[in-house]
Amino acid sequence: MQDVIEKLKTLQDILSERYRIEQELKNIPKSLSTKTELLTRLKKQYIEKNEEYEGTRTRIRDIKTRMDEAERDREHYEQQMAEIKTQREYEALDKEIREAGEREQHLRKELQREERGLEEMKHSLEREELMISEQEKELEEEQSRIESESEKKRKQIDALKSQADDVTPGMEEGLLFKFDRIIRSKEGEGIVPLRKGVCSGCNMILPRQFVNDVRSAEAIHFCPYCSKIVFYVEDDQASPDDDAEGLMDVLDDDATGGLADLIDEDDSFVDEEELIDDLDSPLAPRDEDDDDEDEDEDDDTLVADDDEADVDEDDDDVDEVDDSDDDLDDEEEEEEENE
Repeated sequence: MQDVIEKLKTLQDILSERYRIEQELKNIPKSLSTKTELLTRLKKQYIEKNEEYEGTRTRIRDIKTRMDEAERDREHYEQQMAEIKTQREYEALDKEIREAGEREQHLRKELQREERGLEEMKHSLEREELMISEQEKELEEEQSRIESESEKKRKQIDALKSQADDVTPGMEEGLLFKFDRIIRSKEGEGIVPLRKGVCSGCNMILPRQFVNDVRSAEAIHFCPYCSKIVFYVEDDQASPDDDAEGLMDVLDDDATGGLADLIDEDDSFVDEEELIDDLDSPLAPRDEDDDDEDEDEDDDTLVADDDEADVDEDDDDVDEVDDSDDDLDDEEEEEEENE
């Protein structure tokens, strides 16, 4: 099983590199597509501007034709001025000459405006043609570069496939299929170490029984949270950074008792209330100074008790003397009564 784990580690590096290159190969046409879209847009703009340019040229020709007609009409009316005989004919002919002249001047201004716009459009079209030419050149160079790069990456992919084929013989097809899917979906990571009960792939604390099963290395195990293959790593094999996580291996899920496992059966954990009760009890340990003071107090108590005992004895003796005197008095009274 350890040999299988080592093969999976090697296969993980090969597959992750292969899929990375395949993704790059897939993304290569995107840059070409962007340049192609830009070139298409430039050509479309050029066509639209060229159509507008041709429309302006058509309007200019029409303006020139009408302006020539107005000019010919004016000259014709001016020639008729010499043949007029009445004032009314003069006024009518003068009006025709003025209208023809105004129409000619209006068309001339319009012609000048259209010619300026035509000149600007011409310069714009020249710039568009230059941009299109440069873009077409860049596109050709990009296509050549992409073909070369794509061919190079395809060779790398073929080499990685050959390396993978050298590693996979003797391994289960179902395991390889699952491992391949994990590598694709988990960004190139399919097998991770299990340190101190924590999966390195998802940083989740795993059940103790599951950790023991992984440690036994009798079968391939998948993390129940991230679905990656896990293999056990001893504490001395863990990196120094994992020492800060030392406390986490005492935590477990509901199947192992949770936080209740933190409390041992020895006296290492002392409740504050129990400590206060112990201090208040007569059996509580005391300091040496307190013991000396207690001994002095005990001595004084013993001396006082002895003195009280002596006083009590003296009182008893006095009581006995008093009792004897009372007996003598009683005898004397009896004798007097008898007499």
